[in-house]
Formats: sequence, C-alpha cells, structure tokens
Amino acid sequence: MTAEATPPLIGKTDGQAPAGPSVRGPRARTTDGYPRYVAGKLGGAAVSLLAVLVTSFFLFRLIPGDPVKFMTGGRQVSAEQLAAYRREFGLDLPMWEQFTDYCGKALTGDLGTSYQFRAPVIDKITEALPNTLLLTGTSFVIYTALGIFLGTRAAWRNGRIGDRLNTGLALTLYSIPSFWLGLLLIIVFAVGIGPIPGLFPTGGMESGDEQGFAYVLDVAHHLVLPVVTLVAVEYGQTLLVTRSALLDEMGSDYLTTARAKGLRDDLVRRRHAVPNALLPTMTLIFINLGRTVAGVILVETVFSWPGLGGLFYQALSVPDLPLVQGLFFVFAAAVIVMNTLADLIYPLLDPRVGR
Repeated sequence: MTAEATPPLIGKTDGQAPAGPSVRGPRARTTDGYPRYVAGKLGGAAVSLLAVLVTSFFLFRLIPGDPVKFMTGGRQVSAEQLAAYRREFGLDLPMWEQFTDYCGKALTGDLGTSYQFRAPVIDKITEALPNTLLLTGTSFVIYTALGIFLGTRAAWRNGRIGDRLNTGLALTLYSIPSFWLGLLLIIVFAVGIGPIPGLFPTGGMESGDEQGFAYVLDVAHHLVLPVVTLVAVEYGQTLLVTRSALLDEMGSDYLTTARAKGLRDDLVRRRHAVPNALLPTMTLIFINLGRTVAGVILVETVFSWPGLGGLFYQALSVPDLPLVQGLFFVFAAAVIVMNTLADLIYPLLDPRVGR
C-alpha cells in the first residue's frame, strides 16, 4: 500500500486524546439527566399545589348555605350579632381580600379556624388523621398484596378457569359502589338477617368502655366491616393492572432464555417476569398510597368512622368553609406528593424513564 492510499490520521499522535465530543455510557447520561428530570417534576408538583390552593378557595364558595346562620344554631339573632360573627371570621371582607388572606396563611401552615368547632383546622385534621390511616392503611396493605398475588397468578394461568373466575370477580366487585356494599354488609353482618346473627358493630370505632388489650380487640372488631368493604372494592384494580402488565412481559425473549436454562416456571415468574412488570402497578400503588391520607369519604360516613372522610362530610353539611378548604387541600396534596415521589423513583427502577 502506498503512502498516498493511507488515510490521514485525525488529531495528534503524541498520546493525547483526539479532539471532539467524548463518549459517555448510558449510566452517565442517565445520571446527568436525572437532576433536570427531578427539577421538572418538583416544579410541576409545586404548580399543581398552587392550583389546588386556588381551587379549594373558590370551589366551596359555590356551596349553598350560610355558615353564620349555622353558628347561631337556628336561634333568632339580631342583624348586629350576625354582622359580628361575619367580622370575627372575616366573612365581611371583599372576596379578593379573603383570598389573599387565605393564601398567605396557608403558605405558613395556617389553614384557618373551623366555624363549627371553633378550633384551628390543622388541629382537627391532626386529631382525625390517625383514625383514617388506621382504616385506609390496613386496607391498603391487604388489597395491594392480594391484588398483586392474584394478578400474577391470573396472568401466568391466562385463559384457564382460575383466571376467568379471578378476573370476573375482580371486575364485579370493582364496579360496585363502596357505600352500597358497606350498607349491605351492615344489614347482613351487623344487624343480622335470617339465620345470620349480627356479628359486628354497625358503626363507630370503639365501644367506649374498654381499656388495654381489650380496647385493641374492640377497635379491631369495629375495623372488620369497613376494611372488608374497601378491600373488596379496591383489590380488583391492582389485580387487573398487574395481570395486564405481566401478560405484556410473558412473550419477552429473556423469559424464553430463562426457561431454556432450566429454571422452573415459579422462579421465572418471581425473579424475572414480575419485577419487570411492576412499573405500572407501582404507579397505582403510589396513587392509592396518597389516597390513604384522604381516606374514603363514603365508607367512613357509612360506618360512622371518625376519620378525615367523615370530618369532610360533616364540614360540607354546614358549610364549614375553612375546614372544607383545609381538608380538600390536604387530600389533594397527599395525592400530588405521592405521584411526584413515584415519578422520582421510576428512573431508579428503569433508567429509560428519565432519558
């Protein structure tokens, strides 16, 4: 080969790296892009929270009813007394001034004072929150585990009788209104019908005369029917999402390779298929986790459970505007925070998400 046919060398030959863009691996690209991805998600969450703050103020002012008249308890009062009540709670101020005052206090953690309880809204929320977390948290753990377990088995046995029964039952229960199912359970298992005696309390959280371990058993006894209601209605959603995601993974080449290596179907499902199919289920889990703070308003109302859902229903009937606004903001903020947390975890589970 002649010298003329030899292609020229690009760059220097003294051991230095040639000029031009450096070659970086996929992990480096993902690491560099992750802070920008996080900043975008946090910014979106902040905008969503601000929108919720604005919405919570104007939305509930459309509710008919005069909270000042409720505070008088139906008694005959003079116009001067009504005006004094309105001044006390700032209801005599122009709407724009009420809005700016509400936003300014909310940004500092002050959600106002409840009309009917004459107590800070944040105190009422803090008081009822543990009861809601007990009910919805217990239900969340049970229906999530049950939905993932039955969803993976249904997908792995796609088309068989067990799959059809599981899917059909899940769809049926998921379509039933939770308040209707709760009332049905109260009639059958609390009040009693025919040969079935009343086995459980009709509502409430405790009997009020128990202490120590007996108190724990009493609360668990009151917890059974509302938990069964929530689990029956909610587990089907997790089952269906898990089943659908796993069916999409079952035709993948890596599962065929795993079987060719001699792995049992049970190991292939647990170690390979299920972890890769859990990303859509993870979204649903975080959404449901945010809802545990909000509680389930209808179920808590049906069973007279003293949680945030029951408190929200009670505040709506007045209307107790500061309490309704504060609860609405807390409910929405819990869902937004959990959705944002899920978005931040996705790139750690699947690096393709953050690119």
